[in-house]
Amino acid sequence: MTTTVDAATGEPVGSWPVDGPEQVAAVVEQARAATQSWRELGFTGRKRALQRWAARLVLRADELCALIHAENGKPLDDAYLEVVTAVEHLNWAAEHAHKVLKPKRVWPGLMMANHEAVIEQRPHGVVGVIGPWNYPVYTPNGSIAYALAAGNTVVFKPSELTTGIGHWYVEAFAAANPALPPGILSAVSGPGDTGRALVESGVDMIAFTGSTATGKRIMAAAAQRLTPVVLECGGKDAAIVADDADLAAAADAIVWSAMANSGQTCVGTERCYVVASVLDDFLTELTRRVRELTPGSDPAASYGPMTLPTQVDVVAEHVDDALANGATALFGGADSIRAPFVAPIVLLDAPEDSVAVREETFGPTLTVRAVRDVGEAIRLANASQYGLASSVYSRKHGMAIARELRAGATSVNSPAAYAAIPALPFGGVGESGIGRIHGAAGLLGFTRPHSIARQRFAIPGMALQSFARTESTMSLVRKITARRFGRAK
Repeated sequence: MTTTVDAATGEPVGSWPVDGPEQVAAVVEQARAATQSWRELGFTGRKRALQRWAARLVLRADELCALIHAENGKPLDDAYLEVVTAVEHLNWAAEHAHKVLKPKRVWPGLMMANHEAVIEQRPHGVVGVIGPWNYPVYTPNGSIAYALAAGNTVVFKPSELTTGIGHWYVEAFAAANPALPPGILSAVSGPGDTGRALVESGVDMIAFTGSTATGKRIMAAAAQRLTPVVLECGGKDAAIVADDADLAAAADAIVWSAMANSGQTCVGTERCYVVASVLDDFLTELTRRVRELTPGSDPAASYGPMTLPTQVDVVAEHVDDALANGATALFGGADSIRAPFVAPIVLLDAPEDSVAVREETFGPTLTVRAVRDVGEAIRLANASQYGLASSVYSRKHGMAIARELRAGATSVNSPAAYAAIPALPFGGVGESGIGRIHGAAGLLGFTRPHSIARQRFAIPGMALQSFARTESTMSLVRKITARRFGRAK
C-alpha cells in the first residue's frame, strides 16, 4: 500500500494499493479502449464534459482544498487559489480546442495549385501524466486538461505524497460525467517504479513535472519506444530589480514568490539581483515584509510545512554552504529550520558558485546580490543551467529587460502572472525541460499534425509527379521558376 500523511502532523490521511506493471498495463489498455468514444464526442461533446468537470471541482472545492491542506500542507486560501487557477486552464482548453485544432486549409503553392492542402491535428492516443506534489492539482491539470481537450485519454500518476488529491481529482471527472465510459481519465498509484511502469507501458506520450534528474531518466526510458515527452523540470528563477522599480511593490511580489507554498514552487524566485543604487531601500522593504511571515498549519499561518521531509535537509545544506562561503544572513538562518517548518531565510551576497545560487533549493529562501547595472543583472540571471521563469521590476524598461532573459516565461512587475494566464504557453529551456503546456502551444503539443494533399483536378500537360511528363512541361517549369525566384530583390 502507498499511504499519504498530513504534511504538518505526520498523521495518516489515506492508503491506496501500489500499482505494478501489470496493473498499470491494464489501466492503459482501458484508456486505449476509451479513445474512440472520447474522440467521437468531437470538440463540442468534449467541451461539455470538461466544463461539467470544472463545475464539480468548483462546487466541491472546500472538500478538495481540505485534502490539499492535509497532504500538501498549504493554507486553505492558497489551496483554493490553486483550484481556481486550474479551473481557469481547464475551461480555456475546453473553449479553445476547436479553434486551435480544427482542420486548416493552406495554400498549396503555384506548382501544386490543382491540389487541396489540409492540416489535421490528430490526438496522440493515450497520454501518461506524472504529476508533482507541490501543486498537486494545478500542475498536472496543465497537461491533463489540454490532453483531454485535444482528444486524448489520460492515465495520471500523482505523487505518492499527494495520492489522495490525485484520485479525488480523477474521480470528480467520472462523477461529473457518469454516462461516459471508464478509462477516459484514470489514476494509478505508487512510487517511482509505478511511474516507470507507466512510461514503459506503451502509452503514446508522456507529460512529466518534477526534478531534472528524474526527467532525464523518464526521457531515456521513453526513447526506447521513441515516445514523445513534454518535461517541466526544475528552476532557479531570478528576479531583477532595476533602479527605476517601485521598490515597495517589487519587495512585496518577490517575498510572495520566494516564500509562498514554503518556497516549494518551480517558478518561485530563488535569486534576486538588485541595482546597487537602490539596494538599501529595497532591503528595507524586503525585510519588513519577511518579518511578518509565519509558517504553520493554523489558519493564521502565512505558509505551511515542507511537504517532502527530505527537502528540509536540502534547504539546510544550501544555507550552511552559503554562510560558510561568505554570505550574510539578512534574515533568518540555520535556526529558522525546524522540521517540518522552515521560517523565511534571506541571504545577502551568497557566492555565485555556491549551491544556494546554482542549484534548486525549493524552500522559503532567497539570495540577494547587488549589481552595477541591469546589464550585469541580466548576465548573472542567464548564467544558470536552468531556464524556467524569471521576473523583472522596472517602471520603464521591464519589457526590454524581459526580452534579454534566457527563460521560458517572464513576469514584469508581478510574480508568476504567466502561470495564471491560460493563453500563455508554459515550459523551460536548458535543464528546466522541453516542450510546452498551456495555451495553443499546449493543445498543439498533445497532437500530431497529419498533412493531407488531395488532387482536385488534373492539369493537362502538367503531370510533374509522373514518368509521363514531357520536356516541354519541364521547360515551362524552368521558365516559371526563373521568373518567380531568379531575380534578387
